Amino acid sequence: MSEPKPNNATLGVWLVGARGAISTCVAYGLAGIVEGLSEPIGLVTENEPLNQLPLVAYENIVLGGHDVCCRSLNDSGSELVKSGVLPAGLVEGAAKRAASFDANIVPGLLDGPDVGFADLHPRSAELGSAAPMEQIQQMKADFEAFRKEHNCDHVVVINVASTEAWRDECEEWASLEAFEAALAAGTAQPASTVYAYAALSSGCAYINFTPSRGSSIPALRELAEKNGLPHCGSDGKTGETLLKTVLAPMFKARALRVLAWQGYNMLGNRDGEILNEASHRQGKLQNKDEALRSILKDPDMHSHVAIDFVPSLGDWKTAWDFIHFEGFLGAKMSLQFTWAGSDSALAAPLVIDLARLAGLALQRGEKGVMKHTASFFKAPLDGTTHDFHAQYTALENYAKG
Repeated sequence: MSEPKPNNATLGVWLVGARGAISTCVAYGLAGIVEGLSEPIGLVTENEPLNQLPLVAYENIVLGGHDVCCRSLNDSGSELVKSGVLPAGLVEGAAKRAASFDANIVPGLLDGPDVGFADLHPRSAELGSAAPMEQIQQMKADFEAFRKEHNCDHVVVINVASTEAWRDECEEWASLEAFEAALAAGTAQPASTVYAYAALSSGCAYINFTPSRGSSIPALRELAEKNGLPHCGSDGKTGETLLKTVLAPMFKARALRVLAWQGYNMLGNRDGEILNEASHRQGKLQNKDEALRSILKDPDMHSHVAIDFVPSLGDWKTAWDFIHFEGFLGAKMSLQFTWAGSDSALAAPLVIDLARLAGLALQRGEKGVMKHTASFFKAPLDGTTHDFHAQYTALENYAKG
């Protein structure tokens, strides 16, 4: 197979939630690959045929971002070392590159009330109470300053912040005109939609790796099309739901009737603490259940997912699933699995993959929903299928041209 064409562009990757566990794994993981301290395990873009695409080189990715916390990236890295997620040698060897990322992090937008941030940046609280257009102008100024300082050819904004509180559909989300009128009138909007609007108004691609609304609302899909920009999301598919979208098609293909699919999740870290709040948990649970029902299409099937915060787990998560199904002659059987892993270590390579794919989409002038990235998400914006195998085939077909 021929070598991929070199891509010497400089890609700016702006992470919303820049000092969180996922961003920390992205920063140290990317630095480790560039410095030869770690292998690109878990990076889908290293698979054939994706590795034949002219994707930006790892060393040409520059990181920046927003965060509402004051702690340093080094502190975040040290926490993950203690948790056994990051190797101490990697954090030490990649310290210089990580420090350069830390210097590019500025105060972000606090969405809603403070839910327990011990190290909240005062500017973030101030931004959170500002009018939407003021918030957007600040975000746009931050993106532009980053682009100019690092001479970026393109910028991709990726939301990896904690899940925001669920909000029901609003009338102003139905069209770009109505949304912009609401912004001008000072109507408060979810932080994820503010970031998405600011990004898509600044010539940046936008990726929503969270269950939050982001660019999923019709108004922002319209903005992406209008401005000729790519976007994708929502809610990164890294663990339990990934397995559901792999296993459910098997049951369907073998004509086995799933009677019940019960899931239970235990997780720690900041995301677990946030999801302990009912309003934040709602959006996450909705995405977990929808994929299963979409594939099996049985209204009589019982399904339920519970999430509990277990502080001692740190960045580790355990998911247990019980699948009760019926086979030939009414024989009832079951399958159980336990998934234990670090969500941040699973998510980080996917974030890098998505950044590279979005960078390529920007170079090619592609616009609208990046349908080929559906396999990365629990709630893909293309709305076609949740079947992982079909989704991944679409990604391979995109790579083959």
